[in-house]
Amino acid sequence: MAKLKMKTVRIIALREDRKRLLEHLQDSSLVQIKKRDKVAKGFSKVDLTSQMQVFERNVTLTEQALKVLDEISPEKKGLLSSFAGRREVDPDEIGVIASKAGGIINICSKITELDKKCTDNAAEQVRISTTLAQLEVWQNLDIPLNTGDTKSTAVFIGTFPRQYSNQSLATELASQNPKLEFEFEIQHSESNMTCVVIFTPISQKTMAEDVLRNIGFAKPMSPTSHTPKVKAERLRAKSEKLLQETEKAKEEIASFADKRKEICDTQDYFRIRADKYHVINELDHSRHVFVIYGYIPEEDCQKLEKLCNRVAVCHIEFGEAGDDAPVKLKNNRFTQPAEGIVKMYSPPSHTDIDPTPLLAFFFYFFFGMMFSDAGYGLLMVVVIGIVIKIFKPDTQMRNNLKLFQYCGVSTFFWGLIFGSIFGDAPAVLYNHFAGADVTMAQILPWPTLDPQKDALTLMIISIAFGLVHILVGMGCKFYVCLKQKDYGGAFFDTGLWMLMLIGFAVLAVGMMLSPVVLYIGAGIAIACAVGLVLTQGRHKKGFGKVIGGLASLYDITSYISDLLSYSRLLALGLTTGVMAQVFNMLATMFGTSWVGCIIMVVILLIGHAINIGLNALGSYVHTMRLQYVEMFSKFYEGGGQEFEPFSLKSKYIKIQEEKTK
Repeated sequence: MAKLKMKTVRIIALREDRKRLLEHLQDSSLVQIKKRDKVAKGFSKVDLTSQMQVFERNVTLTEQALKVLDEISPEKKGLLSSFAGRREVDPDEIGVIASKAGGIINICSKITELDKKCTDNAAEQVRISTTLAQLEVWQNLDIPLNTGDTKSTAVFIGTFPRQYSNQSLATELASQNPKLEFEFEIQHSESNMTCVVIFTPISQKTMAEDVLRNIGFAKPMSPTSHTPKVKAERLRAKSEKLLQETEKAKEEIASFADKRKEICDTQDYFRIRADKYHVINELDHSRHVFVIYGYIPEEDCQKLEKLCNRVAVCHIEFGEAGDDAPVKLKNNRFTQPAEGIVKMYSPPSHTDIDPTPLLAFFFYFFFGMMFSDAGYGLLMVVVIGIVIKIFKPDTQMRNNLKLFQYCGVSTFFWGLIFGSIFGDAPAVLYNHFAGADVTMAQILPWPTLDPQKDALTLMIISIAFGLVHILVGMGCKFYVCLKQKDYGGAFFDTGLWMLMLIGFAVLAVGMMLSPVVLYIGAGIAIACAVGLVLTQGRHKKGFGKVIGGLASLYDITSYISDLLSYSRLLALGLTTGVMAQVFNMLATMFGTSWVGCIIMVVILLIGHAINIGLNALGSYVHTMRLQYVEMFSKFYEGGGQEFEPFSLKSKYIKIQEEKTK
């Protein structure tokens, strides 16, 4: 349970074996290819960018086609289908997928073309709708909107940005220029617009243009050579035709729904090829050989040698990895699910220890204490077990599910300690139907700790657990300092604080038990405080040593704040139990008739589902906070680079493992 020691590796092989060797390396997931900016003397890079771009375009095309299919003809999936792992395929099936790839890409192109047609039609229909809205006010006009002047008459068709009546418009035009002769006909008038046709002598056209410009006259945005009524009819007919074309295109897209599996397989095929060509771009090539540089866990070196010697003529060299090497974690089945939480924060650096085992224990422990219901815990364990058994999820999803399954185990046992089984459901249901008055404490044959009645006790226990959690984090820092031979940091910066916290804990116990214990705790705390004052300013000069030492004591407030954060263990556990009890109480308010029983079942199902959803999420978030903020801050730096081997990074398919050995 630790970080695996990494080695550098250099593989020199014949170019004629490149394809076969890279395919086996990709299948094995043993080596992370190292990108090198400099090329060794006598070698050069092979530029396969154009081929790689073709593969990447095909991946993008298949993604677009699948997205269109999902919109037009959604795939019917079960509620839990998202947990299902990738489909296993025989290595020989990859060749079949490759042989069909060209035809599938043509289908994807057809799907995207049809979708583009639907999109273009939709845009055109928007334009038609806009034009129809503009023509609506001109429906009574019996001449085209783009009607031009005659030999004797100038024609103006357009709108004013305000409402006019016949009288007010005549007055406005006359007031602008009394010499202007005009006739007009108002087609439509509303609060902010007046549509009008104006006729003036052709000799006064320039005069009329100046007058109309002054009062905001504007020509129609969509003039037409047909009357507005005829134009609107044509546009409606065109819109109907576009709708029919769109429906036909969608039906044709839906006809390709049975090709969804082949499209997924083809996408993965091109994704794998793109990854391989990306790696080839990073390799050094000469006329006859090529060189692979990378990293590999030390325990996999023999596997790599056997693999390479079996499939190619090559030379392999291993070396010591530096601080820039990636990090790979290895943990047992109990702690491995928590690796994702560590990586979510940041992979460990080379100076860090692997915190996964500690994090896993405390994560399960604290989550269970917060969720703290035996019924909910048992439900988590059983349901997750069934999901894993039926759907056989991939490694990452499986680890995520196992994380919550182990949390469920902890939740179950904490629920037994708190006497909570779906809240107080057993007691409530028994009392409801039997007319009795019993409590969970009377039903359960073991002593329980009630978070509501024993809140103070539970608060003390929570803070005690928090102290242990913080001390474990500080102990890790102590170990790291010793490992780096930083003895001052280990004993003065970490050890003294650990002893001081222990001294305060002993002092607190002594206040409840014995003055002797109290004095021992106070003595330890005072001695550590003196030690901190004398040592925390050791890196400063002169009077700064004393000031630095005294100022360091202020950090005690930070530790007190950290300890108080663990009160959330009580708060979340109390919330889960109280909400469950409220739903149980509501469920029994409708009597024991068959109607009341139906309502009771509905309330219990919905209420406890809500309680599980809210408090499971709350327990997860707050447990993460306790790990990241309270413990990791004491010793963990992170910032490492995760080991990412050259592998089959497929989305839908995976090669059967037994066939790749």
